[in-house]
Amino acid sequence: MTPSGLNEAEFNQATAATLARIEQGLETSELDFETPADGILEIEFDDGSKIIINRHGVAREIWVAARSGGFHFKFHEGGWVDTRDGTPLFDKLVALIAAQGGGHIAF
Repeated sequence: MTPSGLNEAEFNQATAATLARIEQGLETSELDFETPADGILEIEFDDGSKIIINRHGVAREIWVAARSGGFHFKFHEGGWVDTRDGTPLFDKLVALIAAQGGGHIAF
């Protein structure tokens, strides 16, 4: 059994779909973002700070680095949840983006 319960192919499919959904949400916002490599998404804010979202294949997690800290998300019951407090990934991203000055965004 893998750490997330997903095999490698399932993990890659789930992370690709999640990153695509995040990109779609960002495209409707005024935030700048780029995908410098496969599985990595960087959101840049007016003050020069960034939120970096990437898949971590070994741990089978999605990792988020923001000004307020680092967060790890595991796949659980059909969605990605924070390994510390169980917050869904998209809810956490909405809060992190708002806290970093990016306004409200919907995924």
